[in-house]
Amino acid sequence: MSDISQQLIEQVKQASANRTPLTITGGGSKDFMGRQSQGEPLSLAGHSGIVSYEPIELVLTARAGTPLVEINAALAEHNQRLAFEPPTFDGRATLGGTLACHLSGPGRPWNGSVRDHVLGIRLINGRAEELRFGGQVMKNVAGYDVSRLQAGAMGTLGVISEVSLKVMPKPAATVTLKREMDAAQAITEMNRLAGQSKPLTAACWIDGQLYLRLEGASSAVASTVSQWQGTELEDSDDLWTQLREQQLSYFAGDKPLWRFSVNSNAEHLLPKEDWLIDWGGSQRWLRGDFVAAELEALANRAGGQVSVYRGGDRLQEVFHTQPEALRKLHQRLKQAFDPSGIFNPGRLYSWM
Repeated sequence: MSDISQQLIEQVKQASANRTPLTITGGGSKDFMGRQSQGEPLSLAGHSGIVSYEPIELVLTARAGTPLVEINAALAEHNQRLAFEPPTFDGRATLGGTLACHLSGPGRPWNGSVRDHVLGIRLINGRAEELRFGGQVMKNVAGYDVSRLQAGAMGTLGVISEVSLKVMPKPAATVTLKREMDAAQAITEMNRLAGQSKPLTAACWIDGQLYLRLEGASSAVASTVSQWQGTELEDSDDLWTQLREQQLSYFAGDKPLWRFSVNSNAEHLLPKEDWLIDWGGSQRWLRGDFVAAELEALANRAGGQVSVYRGGDRLQEVFHTQPEALRKLHQRLKQAFDPSGIFNPGRLYSWM
């Protein structure tokens, strides 16, 4: 056990004894997400570094405070990548924070989310015990669901200290096609194309343009380009990088940014408003001042949920209202992992 790991455990032990709330931080790149929580900072910024990397086995293990840019650089040397394409947020995003906030990039529906790529974790619980769940190979499923539980828990269930991931080779060829159409047409078309056995790995609609990314073997990509309509986009990596990093002009401004996670084929909601549609229709961004309850009703109708991703009143609830049964389940998990309620209290919901 490293000196920093021991320091983290001691800080948790003391906080648990005194019932002192802790705010878990890494690079601070995602402080805007979730509700505002109060507590003494528990920083993992110094708990960094790649523990092991086996390119042939496609497995990497790193400490939670490791910047994603460091991981990406190590993988690039072997022509590999994190297939879930997490945002690096100007180099400040860390591995632990990415898992805790469950962030994935444009290829999420095709390549899976961060949760799908996690093989195992080390976690410091509210009793100051460092526990290990999962392993470094997919067949080791002992406690695997516990590893997945951390995805989107916003640090409320414990301190992630180490993560093992499966990594993937970079595709041999990449081409992006562009077509002009309205949002409703784009939703229909994205769902139609996603049902075909083609190397589609990203589909989004921005400002009247549908963008389709094809990745894989050169022959498969070339064959699909010849069959599908669209203009090949030059420097297409720039588009997907800016979308992943939320650097497009759409994401700028002070108005609240709402994130819908809905059925990909759900109808186009509020067609007169300002939208960006990603993930083949299943992730939809909406910019503006709206009443949360009204948007929740729309999301329910579309088979999903909505949250205030950035901006707005962070003292209020920002995530979709949960049914009573799920609320009780969340609270039971919180009690099991963090009986003193010290980890990021209120960050996910006011009742956690």
